[in-house]
Amino acid sequence: MPQLEVQPCPDAEGPSHLFYLSSLRRPVVDRAEGIYVWTTDGRRFIDGSSGAMVVNIGHSNLNVLNAMKRQMEKATFAYRLHFQNEPAEELARDLARQLPQGLNRIFFVSGGSEATESCIKLARQWAVATGRSKRWKVITRFPSYHGSTLGSLSVTGDDALAETFTPIMRVMPTVPAPTVWRDRDTISIEQQGLRYADTLEEKILAEGPETVLAFIMEPVGGAATAALVAPDSYYPRVREICDRYGILLIHDEVMSGCGRTGKFLGGDHWNCRPDIVALSKGLGSGYAPLGALAAPMRLVEPLLASGGFQHSHTYAGNPLACAAGLAVLDEMHRLDLIANAAVMGDVLIDELKALQKRFPFIVDARGKGLLLGAEMVADPETLRPIDPARNGTQRLLDLAYARGLIIYGRKVKGGVEGDNFMVAPPMIITRGQVGEMIAIIGDSLDALAAELDLPVEG
Repeated sequence: MPQLEVQPCPDAEGPSHLFYLSSLRRPVVDRAEGIYVWTTDGRRFIDGSSGAMVVNIGHSNLNVLNAMKRQMEKATFAYRLHFQNEPAEELARDLARQLPQGLNRIFFVSGGSEATESCIKLARQWAVATGRSKRWKVITRFPSYHGSTLGSLSVTGDDALAETFTPIMRVMPTVPAPTVWRDRDTISIEQQGLRYADTLEEKILAEGPETVLAFIMEPVGGAATAALVAPDSYYPRVREICDRYGILLIHDEVMSGCGRTGKFLGGDHWNCRPDIVALSKGLGSGYAPLGALAAPMRLVEPLLASGGFQHSHTYAGNPLACAAGLAVLDEMHRLDLIANAAVMGDVLIDELKALQKRFPFIVDARGKGLLLGAEMVADPETLRPIDPARNGTQRLLDLAYARGLIIYGRKVKGGVEGDNFMVAPPMIITRGQVGEMIAIIGDSLDALAAELDLPVEG
């Protein structure tokens, strides 16, 4: 038997047998509280990205931990085919009250990829159950990110993630994400939004309306587009087009949902009316793996009448996870965190726009609430991207990390090039903590500019 080659972990005794995205090693976490994380060697980090935009209510909230402890003393697992459980029932009721009218049937899962894949499978089964079996295509945006299972990856517009797996999945058709800041044309913002929305109708007609099942989109972009927000005119036109052709509109609110943008759903900023919603991340806030699909009874009833939803997960509706989610939502309301996300988001976006003036290679700062991002280029006049070989995004993340701040970022032009950073701290953040983050980001951008010879004002 061949010997395993394992790398020593810098802050732990003995080698590690784990492997994840890369061989990059990090210090060992010791504890976390509020917006801070400490490592075993005594360093303190500001969690400026809430992990991967997950820990909406902050780390180590005692009320959530106590609710989980109470549930652990009762039951940690109850299989949904054998028992109902009160935490799942109560969490479903709580969610239904906060979602747009009619989205009152909930299916729990354990994460974002499961949530978006469940939405796709629900849509397809509804079509089959109602005599629309020719409809199977799910149009998505490029770039976009909807998950890493084969089903969710098939609607993820990201060449770097999908290329290896293309032979074993059916890649779905795409339309351009509304990156209006790159267009540099003379039409109004409203016209730009309508133009991007109309690419959906063009794609529907090109594919054949009778074959198109759904359109999936992030109301506020996630990792693939660094908090991209479309012009206001985009959202109602998309809804109008979906209605015109009998197509289901799926909102991926895995990252933008559960209060992060200053509304319970990102789509609530435009009074959007999705047919199906995917939730995760902030729903469990890092306390337990948790996600959900929300749909109206008009879509669920035909499935139930034809034999049920042909889809399941072992931990669907797990009582411990749902007890955590219920306590997370309680804390969100008790602390008025959605309002705080809106207020602190306004403070933070103003600070990012100030950095944009100081560092002209930041060409767009955007987002809603505490889901914010900024895009970087080598030349602000031509919008020439930073040479991918220079690893601009990762270098900035590393420079901030070395200074005690965790921020997020990945390539935003299909995963191949295009540099950015995302700032999405827990919704409990204060004005003083925003200032602390911005100071570190500024220092890190200074260092990045010196390394990559990027322009700086003053």
